[in-house]
Amino acid sequence: MTLDPQLFSPEAIDAETRSANEMLEKLLAQTPPIHTQTPQAIRAARESGQGAFGPLVRLQNAETRVIRGPAGELPIRVIRPKSGPVRGVYFHIHGGGHALGSHDGQDVMLDAIANAASAVVVSAGYRLAPEHPYPAGPDDCEAAALWLIENAQREFGSERFAIGGESAGAHLAAVTAIRLRDRHHVTPFRGANLVYGIYDLTFTPSVRNWGERYLILSTPIIEWFSNHFIPDKSRRGNPDASPLYADLHSLPPALFSVGTLDPLLDDSLFMSARWAAAGSRAELAVYPGGVHGFNLFPMPLAAKANKRCQEFIATSLGS
Repeated sequence: MTLDPQLFSPEAIDAETRSANEMLEKLLAQTPPIHTQTPQAIRAARESGQGAFGPLVRLQNAETRVIRGPAGELPIRVIRPKSGPVRGVYFHIHGGGHALGSHDGQDVMLDAIANAASAVVVSAGYRLAPEHPYPAGPDDCEAAALWLIENAQREFGSERFAIGGESAGAHLAAVTAIRLRDRHHVTPFRGANLVYGIYDLTFTPSVRNWGERYLILSTPIIEWFSNHFIPDKSRRGNPDASPLYADLHSLPPALFSVGTLDPLLDDSLFMSARWAAAGSRAELAVYPGGVHGFNLFPMPLAAKANKRCQEFIATSLGS
């Protein structure tokens, strides 16, 4: 695995991305940083359309259903491709630092995946911290994955699976794949689409060294999220909490995507290397100037990253 040093040079950042980052930083400077608020207040603001990035978009062709989880009902969001035969099922886990986000908060992105990959997308809801700290979220994702394995053929007409998510969702996707292998002796996923995930809750150097700069994340914000998710710091190095330290054998081919202006950069660099060292194929896509969450913004860099993720999922389900 060879990395081009030029990817990390400031000169590698294109003009559109640089301009978008400047606008983002100015916007965020006008809002209270996440770590100065409560998760409950942030959730309420986003749900009411008062968040920094406007109202959530929920599509009419998306369906919310309820399945049984380890502590009660779990919601899942189902988005089907508009036409053609179903290639497989993409099991998606949303991000939000384990404390924010929802199964129905990324309809537009997931609808694009459904149509580009000819896949039924199933996005899992899970219990959020701090009300439900670790291991509640991972337990729910494990249960949703098991439900999918048992019911996908009848419900969606396929038993071809890929898994993925963004940020905390990528973390939970990796944890879920490992749990299914170790606890249930199944390896059902043909691919793992892991987008700017956090894989070391004891913090990689890029997290520790980032500092206060507010570009979606910062070191204090990541600490805030982690304190909610696993208040007991002594538990954060456990491989089930920090999959960077897990045995990664017999896991599916993975695409790791991350931007160079993401405090979680090292997480993807390190995890992709360990994934490959364990004997599984690992692709690493590094995007110059990409901030955390960059693929959700309307700019060419986002379109490029999303296209590669969609093609990876389609190829995984078709292989």
